[in-house]
Amino acid sequence: MKKQWLSMFFILLTTSLIHAEMSNDDIAKASQNPVTMLYSLPIQNNTYFDLGGTGETKNVANFQPVIPMDLSEDWDMVWRLIMPVVSTPVGTQPTNPVSSIPGTDFEQIHALGDSTLTAYLSPKKTDKFIWGAGAALYIPTATDDKIKTDQWGGGVSFVGLSMQERWTYGALVMNVWSFGTDKKYSDTKIDFFQLQPFVNYNMGNGWFLTSVPIITALWDKENKERWTVPLGGGIGKGFKIGKLPVSANAQAFYNVVTPETFGETWQLRLQAQVFFPRK
Repeated sequence: MKKQWLSMFFILLTTSLIHAEMSNDDIAKASQNPVTMLYSLPIQNNTYFDLGGTGETKNVANFQPVIPMDLSEDWDMVWRLIMPVVSTPVGTQPTNPVSSIPGTDFEQIHALGDSTLTAYLSPKKTDKFIWGAGAALYIPTATDDKIKTDQWGGGVSFVGLSMQERWTYGALVMNVWSFGTDKKYSDTKIDFFQLQPFVNYNMGNGWFLTSVPIITALWDKENKERWTVPLGGGIGKGFKIGKLPVSANAQAFYNVVTPETFGETWQLRLQAQVFFPRK
């Protein structure tokens, strides 16, 4: 029993020391690296305005735990799970959460959406270019019939970035296809592409300018309903709450390209990320 208490004390002491060693700039840069080897919990809230020109608003809060693993002396694996909590207006017909089309008579629903699990294989030793490649799994976790697909999906994902002096820039690319469908929802097969370019400029003391637009394409839709292309950015900061490293940022985007029927005009993103450094 005494050994267990000593072990727990040592772990807590070591974690506190690691926390203390991270500067605000270190925290900011860690938040800009998708394959950083730190346990973290990003919570990202996205508000979408003027859906389909109706004036309606949708809100999606993504809980995104990140779990890194040491595979060998040369390779790491980084797991990222995205679990969305959705508040959205829908019509009377079941819709795909990836391409939800509001109807004329709105009903506001609040539910868990479908989740996405990605795993990136990344080399431990890198020069100026950091990268990770792996697979994505689309999981039908939606809890409301009006947004569920009852479909599983799979795909590939790649991330690459460079961190040079004050700049961090790169991109994350993913495409997912459905491999399991329900007859009831067979007209909403999952086939979507996501490109997430990012650029950050670190100004010192944890402050940084950031732009992380999420560009999407729904391949099963017609051209005028397929693409969403946001343009914008914001500001963020790395800091500590006690000894706990935290990063937060706010970004706003205008969609220069958006689906005619169901696309939104503006997006507001607020994100906080808590880090749990490893020994």
